[in-house]
Amino acid sequence: MGTADPTPPPPAQVVLQMTTGVWTAQALWAAALLGVADQLASGPKTREELAAATRTLPGPLYRVLRALACVGVFAEQPDGRFANTPASETLRSDVPGSLRAYVVFVGQPWHVAAFGELLHSLRTGRPAVERVIGKPIWDFFASNAEQARIFNEGMTGIIAETVEAVREAYDFGGIETLVDVGGGLGVLLGAILAANPTLCGVLFDQPSVVGGAAATFARLGVTARATAVGGDFFQEVPRGDAYILSHIIHDWDDERSIAILRTIHRCAAPGARLLLVEAVIPTGNEFSFGKLLDLEMLALPGGVERTEAEYRSLLGAGGFRLARVLPTRAPTNIVEAFAEPA
Repeated sequence: MGTADPTPPPPAQVVLQMTTGVWTAQALWAAALLGVADQLASGPKTREELAAATRTLPGPLYRVLRALACVGVFAEQPDGRFANTPASETLRSDVPGSLRAYVVFVGQPWHVAAFGELLHSLRTGRPAVERVIGKPIWDFFASNAEQARIFNEGMTGIIAETVEAVREAYDFGGIETLVDVGGGLGVLLGAILAANPTLCGVLFDQPSVVGGAAATFARLGVTARATAVGGDFFQEVPRGDAYILSHIIHDWDDERSIAILRTIHRCAAPGARLLLVEAVIPTGNEFSFGKLLDLEMLALPGGVERTEAEYRSLLGAGGFRLARVLPTRAPTNIVEAFAEPA
């Protein structure tokens, strides 16, 4: 006989649990920023040992770690020492796919404050973060090197799962030159080139960003087949027969997304392939990380997550024909399209 389903919690309890999200997120941020998971990599430690290593007070630190332990991040042992769990292991800075840098980015005080201004977005359509930092998010990063570094490291941190998922889900055979538009430090492009020895690639991003890609390409052994180019994708992109944009189009509203697509269409080889790596929103009430990520787009850059139908319309306006939407094992999809004749 099967086990009966447990009684669902009362609705009020469900809602109350949801209200603790910011508490948990900021406790996670503090632990990540302090490097607690790194301190526990060598084995369990007492609150006093962890406080000394992180220059905090044992009492308050204990309360944060106890709260995180009750949701599976860290574990308090019977002797009072704390140990890592599978969840807290992802906060170590020295593990593949580390989420530490991403958690540090999400917990930045200005980022948290933006969600306190969410009504501004609902009433004006403008990003809530502009009420906090006084300017568009991309101008903020351009003027603040430290926050730009935190953002870039955070995005590099969360791309690991996407990289593996894209490599597994898509066949890059038949492509001569793949241009990664907005590819940051080249993690995705480098991994694709490493798995496809005959493929050449061009990394395209802001001049201040692409300079950091050399180390990535050297580490992956693809330096001879990879080129980094700086520029503005609203003006021009390098020529190629295929383009990949990972979580780029969702940063922009329809008007500016179409402008990016038209730039690519104008610069691309005839019939070029376009791959958008994005969270395609399913219909109905099923859970989708993309539906929550859409709130980040609303509050920060002013972008939007889209459904398949919305991508079809957007691509058409940009000169491309949607061919298919491929699922991956990550919470993202590959939207494949081809350039229509000019």
